[in-house]
Amino acid sequence: MDTRKAVSGRAATAGISQAGLSFPPGNDQVAHAPDGRLLKRAAMASFIGNFVEWFDYASYGYLATIIAVVFFPKTDPATGLLAAYAVFAISFIVRPIGGIVWGHFGDKIGRRTALSLSILIMSASTFVIAFLPTYAQVGVMAPILLLLVRLIQGFSASGEYAGASAFLAEYAPEGKRGLYTSIVPASTAAGLLFGSIFVAVLHAVLSTEQIQSFGWRLPFLLAAPFGLIGRYIRVRLEDTPKFKALEISHHLARAPVRELLSVHRGKMLIAFGVTCLNAVAFYLVLSYMPTYLSTEMGMGETESFIAATISLTAYIGFIFIMGALSDRVGRKTMLIGASILFALLTVPLFKGLVGAGFLTIVMIQIGFGALLTMNDGTLPCFLSEIFPTRVRYSGFAFCFNAANALFGGTAPFVATWLIHATGSKLAPAWYMVGAAVVALVAMLASRETSREPLADD
Repeated sequence: MDTRKAVSGRAATAGISQAGLSFPPGNDQVAHAPDGRLLKRAAMASFIGNFVEWFDYASYGYLATIIAVVFFPKTDPATGLLAAYAVFAISFIVRPIGGIVWGHFGDKIGRRTALSLSILIMSASTFVIAFLPTYAQVGVMAPILLLLVRLIQGFSASGEYAGASAFLAEYAPEGKRGLYTSIVPASTAAGLLFGSIFVAVLHAVLSTEQIQSFGWRLPFLLAAPFGLIGRYIRVRLEDTPKFKALEISHHLARAPVRELLSVHRGKMLIAFGVTCLNAVAFYLVLSYMPTYLSTEMGMGETESFIAATISLTAYIGFIFIMGALSDRVGRKTMLIGASILFALLTVPLFKGLVGAGFLTIVMIQIGFGALLTMNDGTLPCFLSEIFPTRVRYSGFAFCFNAANALFGGTAPFVATWLIHATGSKLAPAWYMVGAAVVALVAMLASRETSREPLADD
């Protein structure tokens, strides 16, 4: 970054208010913190977009065994399931690219504009899935079309989580950023919860033949109304005070990604490393677990989804507790604690699933959820705080999506493959332990961010 521009930018943005909004010298406008009504609208806008994204991913993950039959019928059940998870994983390939694109627009033209457009593309592509032809109708074109739509989804979704988190972090009052940004992972869990309930109802009221015939399409039809509601809310919002301050002072980054790679490489490595645990644990605990219980532990599909629904409900409550706790004890303490507990407890908890009854399985899933919320309830705020405003959206989006592309979207596929390759049902647990070690090393190299105001550059 040009030093003269940085100095002039700082001078121009002197007099930052409590909310972070500032004006160039001589401007007699007065900056005020956002009122409660504006904060609520920002929270709702962030919640609903992320909800739509993860309801889609939940529906696909929970219907993986059905999708395997509908789109890959010529394979045995295990291979078909691997193929369905492969499509799920491949759709994540474009997420780092999408993170760069959405991050660039979010840092250049505004968080609100980027989020309003991404939810429109996301909901439209999800809606299209409901009308895709099956393998029985068009043969090999069916999985190809499914993959193409999933790639569009992956691209559009790559700006959602990061943008919503940065948006709330920049709106939140000092001392409450952890609580406010925890709304984003809570909306993720709410989307998964609604998906779990929806799929559980499908399995309860429809026969297997009916689900394979038309039932699997139903959850994807809901994307259109959800997406339109989310876009309506977002376009009526103002952009964040922090972004508007940079815009007024003409201090926006010209090339956010280039600035990231030249100035913030160390922060990017830390962000990527700590996100690895979130990526692996999130998809294994919240998305893959019902399939694991039904295919590997012999649990009925309805029972496995009921267990997931109960644990997700508890998870949402834990999220807000952990977000608020991170405001008190710090992001670093929470994220290091989550890494250590995952490394120590994952294998014993997986062992506890073997031969367990329904109540024991539910308690183990709630335990996993509590561990995950230590990371998931803290991570969005940490990733928002570690990068300055000029490149916050880009840094968050690229690192978060790169980790999820490599380790998150592939987690169900890798877990299924490891079980069949090793013959051990504990293989996914050891995979999660490895991710926890990587996250622990990253956080030990980081600094505490919760006690400082959001940096501009």
